[in-house]
Amino acid sequence: MQGFVSFFTNQNMLIAVISITAIFLSVKVFPIIIRLTREKNLMAAPCDRSSHSIETPNLGGVGIFIVFSLCLMFSGVLFDFSQMEMKLLLALLTGVTILFFIGVKDDLIGVAPLKKLIGQIAVAFIVVLMTDLRIDTILGVLGIDTLAYIPSVLFTVIMYVFFINAYNLIDGIDGLAGSIAIIGSLFFGVYFVSNQLYFASLVSFILVGCLVGFLVFNFSKQRKLFMGDSGSMFIGVLLMFQALIFLKMDVIAQNNIFVPNKIALVTATFCFPIIDTIRVFAIRILSGMSPMSADRNHVHHKILDAGFSHVQATLFIAISNLVVISMVYFIGDYNINIQLFIVFSSLLLIVYLFLKLNLKSKKAVVTFSNRVFARKSFK
Repeated sequence: MQGFVSFFTNQNMLIAVISITAIFLSVKVFPIIIRLTREKNLMAAPCDRSSHSIETPNLGGVGIFIVFSLCLMFSGVLFDFSQMEMKLLLALLTGVTILFFIGVKDDLIGVAPLKKLIGQIAVAFIVVLMTDLRIDTILGVLGIDTLAYIPSVLFTVIMYVFFINAYNLIDGIDGLAGSIAIIGSLFFGVYFVSNQLYFASLVSFILVGCLVGFLVFNFSKQRKLFMGDSGSMFIGVLLMFQALIFLKMDVIAQNNIFVPNKIALVTATFCFPIIDTIRVFAIRILSGMSPMSADRNHVHHKILDAGFSHVQATLFIAISNLVVISMVYFIGDYNINIQLFIVFSSLLLIVYLFLKLNLKSKKAVVTFSNRVFARKSFK
C-alpha cells in the first residue's frame, strides 16, 4: 500500500485521482439505477407543481450515496486517517445513511412530514454530538458573539435541519441542486486543501465528483434522472458539515489561512437556498398555509414561468451565486451585519432585475408582433 501511495507526487494528487474515480463510478452506476427503476416502475409521476411532464426515475440519490460512501471509506485506507478523522468519518456516514434511507422511503412510498422532520433532528443531534462540530460563536451577528454549550448545540441542530430542508426545496429543476452543491463543495474544498485538511477535502471533492457524474444524466433528455429526497437530504448534511469545518478552521487547522468574514462567506455560498426558503415560508404562512406545504412559488419556478429553460434558469442562479460570493471578498472589512445585508439584498436585486427585464423584453416582442400583424391585416 505504501508503494501505491508513493506513486503519486503528493496527497493533493491522490485527492484528484479519487475525485476522478468518483466521476467514473457515477457514470457507470447511474445507468444501472435508471434501468432498474424503469423495469420496476419506481418512477416519479408529474404533478400540478412539477416542472416535468413525463414519469422519470428519481433515485439518483442512491447512486450518489453508494459512490460517495465507497470512495470516502477507501480514502480512509489510503490516507491512514487519524483517530479524530475516523470519528468524523463514522459520525458523518452514520448521519447520512439514516437520512438516505428516510429519503429512499419518501421517494418510493412517501414519509409523513413530521416523521421526516424528527429523523432530520435526530441525525443533526447525532452528527453534532459525535463530532462536536458546532457553531459556538457568530462573531457579532445581531450583537451576539459567543454561545454557551447547550445553546450552541441547539443552534447548530436548528441550522442543520433548516439547511437540509432549504437544499431539498431547491431541487425543483434540472441541474440546480447539483450545481449549488458543486459550487459550495468546490469553495470549501479549495480552502481545506490549502490548510491541509485532507479528510474534509476528500468529503468536498468526492461529492463534487459524484455530482458531476449525476448532472450528466440530470440534464439528459433520453436518460434523465432526478436526485430525489434520497439524495437531497443527505447532501444537505454534507454541505452543512463542510460549512462547520470551514467555520472552525481556526481551531482545527494548524497553519490555517486567516479568513476574517467566514460567516458572511458561508452565507454567500448558500445564499440562494437560504433566501428562497425564507421567502417561500413567509408567503405560505402569510397565505394561511403550512410552511411545509408544496407550491410553485420558488424563485426557480418564477424564472421558468418567465420563459426560460431549465438549463438557462440553473445557469443564471449559479452565476448569480458566484457573483455574490465574489462580492463578499471585497467587503470583508465591513461590519458582519452589513455584509449579510449586502449578500441577501444583492441576490434579491439580481433576481428581481433579471425577471423584470425579461418581462419587459417579452412585452416588447409581443407589442412588435401585434403591430406587424395589424399592418398586414390592414393591407
